[in-house]
Amino acid sequence: MKLLEIYLKKHNKNMNQMHILSGLPKTSIRNLNEKTLDKWTMRHIDALSKTLNKDRQIVISELEELISKNEHEIGRYHLQQRRYIGSKTKIIDWIRDLAHEHVKGNSFLDLFAGTGIVSKEFMKDYNEIIINDFLYSNNIIYKAFFNTGDYSIKKLIEIKKQFNEINSRKYDDSYFEENYGGKYFSKFDAMKIGEIRERIELNKHINERERAILIASLIYSADNIANTVGHYDAYRKISDLNNRFKFDLINPITDINSEINIFREDANNLVRQVKADVAFIDPPYNSRQYSRFYHVLEGIAKWDKPELTGVAMKPPLENMSDYSKVSAVQKFDDLISNLNVKFIIVTYNNTYKPKSSSSKNKITHEQIIEILKKAGSTKQFEKPYKAFSTGKTSFDDHKEFVFITEVGAF
Repeated sequence: MKLLEIYLKKHNKNMNQMHILSGLPKTSIRNLNEKTLDKWTMRHIDALSKTLNKDRQIVISELEELISKNEHEIGRYHLQQRRYIGSKTKIIDWIRDLAHEHVKGNSFLDLFAGTGIVSKEFMKDYNEIIINDFLYSNNIIYKAFFNTGDYSIKKLIEIKKQFNEINSRKYDDSYFEENYGGKYFSKFDAMKIGEIRERIELNKHINERERAILIASLIYSADNIANTVGHYDAYRKISDLNNRFKFDLINPITDINSEINIFREDANNLVRQVKADVAFIDPPYNSRQYSRFYHVLEGIAKWDKPELTGVAMKPPLENMSDYSKVSAVQKFDDLISNLNVKFIIVTYNNTYKPKSSSSKNKITHEQIIEILKKAGSTKQFEKPYKAFSTGKTSFDDHKEFVFITEVGAF
């Protein structure tokens, strides 16, 4: 992917949209995508500025910053390149703009961090970030991308080369192939994923950061080619799966200036242990249990090889969120009342009555407002938004809401 394409993608745009919005011919845009920045003209910059509705100088600065970052990249995958229900990637700029206008402080608590994209963006604004999620796979991904421990690029690239040369099982006991081969992955791809994970487990010549990077890279590489609709509640019935797996590295974030603290805790317990100026809250309001939806990735992260059952090959129940049950209102009330913060940012989408029962929110819009208002002065913001869907949750007037509460102000 070339500079123009990467830059447009970061702003949720593509080259065809640039053609429509800027009037620049498609051939000129395609040619521009092949050129380095020093070969661009001001006409090209202005066309890009018009497409994104950004100042020319800001566009130039961002392009230069993007080039600088790419020079230090070691792999293919960036933090946001995951299929994940509830991801805030497409609306993070809006959320951050609201925070700039209505919130202030030096420390930021991300209680249900999910993909980690919110913490990543707010690292630009806060000196301390506390990032938390109860999934093992998310926790290892945070450690891979956000930790500041040293890692050897040369070592990781050599290991990547070795992994991609695997053609048969040497160390693995066939657990992954037997359980997931022919379902979520081809038999060969499942063998390869299991063998790679076992080799990471046995490797005594890597440090903790390198181990996290390799496991996170395996999670991203496997998820990229998985035979699913974006989660692992079921797999698509395909009789003959192609071998598609390729191991690629993630790109750890190198320009972190904030102090990062990573937790894997129940959010309601964690708020009783930590304090921050700002809390960001995006809990799983609906019936979807994330530990079940992403059980294959959880298995790769933990590598405890539990006995699996059912058509979807799921492990025994664990890490079940109370926010996806009828007790969600009480849990949310308890969470808000025990926060030690100055400002609260809550995101919410109005899927209370969708077609899919798993998408139905366990907390209503009115209940969110009522609970937040007990903590302080609360403002509401909204925008139309079509979230990631597995096929049944589409309905008219889908909106994303952001509530901002100044704690203690009434």
